[in-house]
Amino acid sequence: MPPATLARPEFRPDPDRSRAEMESLQRELAATATFTDDHGLAPDSVAVDEPVDCSAGLPPATPDAGDPDAPVVVGIDQAFRSDGDEAVSAAVAFRDGAVIEYADAVTPVSIPYIPGLLSFREGEPILAALEALDADPDLLVCDGSGRIHFRQAGIATHVGVACDLPSVGVAKNLLCGEPTESVDGRPAGWQTPIRADDTVERVGQADDTAPVIGHAVQSRQYPNSPRVNPLYVSPGHRVSPATTVDLVTAVCAGYKLPEPTRLADAHADRAKRRHDRDD
Repeated sequence: MPPATLARPEFRPDPDRSRAEMESLQRELAATATFTDDHGLAPDSVAVDEPVDCSAGLPPATPDAGDPDAPVVVGIDQAFRSDGDEAVSAAVAFRDGAVIEYADAVTPVSIPYIPGLLSFREGEPILAALEALDADPDLLVCDGSGRIHFRQAGIATHVGVACDLPSVGVAKNLLCGEPTESVDGRPAGWQTPIRADDTVERVGQADDTAPVIGHAVQSRQYPNSPRVNPLYVSPGHRVSPATTVDLVTAVCAGYKLPEPTRLADAHADRAKRRHDRDD
């Protein structure tokens, strides 16, 4: 299936919906999403062992690099043009630890940022960047939440379900839920579950349950001054919470952020500069 083909077009993140309609659609998304493993991906098959050297700028993509049968992992991120009216979405495809493709797209921003409704602001731009890719993703790594969301349907869930692709969300801040342990000053490699709290709607679950909706993961830390905050990782679609940790950890290569989204962030900034210059 081409990456931008919507398997479930009824879940297109239409920003023209009312807020009540958006929230209702998210409840449907959460009920439709699969938060168990349905992908056949092993962490070592997607691993990035060495960080990409960006000291002289982003390296060129090498479409034929690595094992051609290895899974394709696509990182997604965005930047916004100076007027704030357009989003520059970036997708970076990795295979066997190497960058095989960059893609980007510029699309209008239709609504302001509203906590919990990010996918309706950024979802269509993300789909445009995926459409620009030649590579077919086996896993999407999104800069944002998946199941760690007020209605268990963050941007990684929305895009994953709409495209029916395995997806995970990697957020820098905790949107909702409660860590099982304090996250302060933890060493690299530490993790703890995030359970649903009173701000998280139970979708298809008994009200008295507190499901694990993701994890806090300490991907990097300064050994003598532990001040790096953890990542908050959660399944988007077709991945379990525990496997989400394994997959995200496999694509981290020494930096706090996973390599796919670290490079997607840099590519989004580069593409924004290019579009500003062209104008």
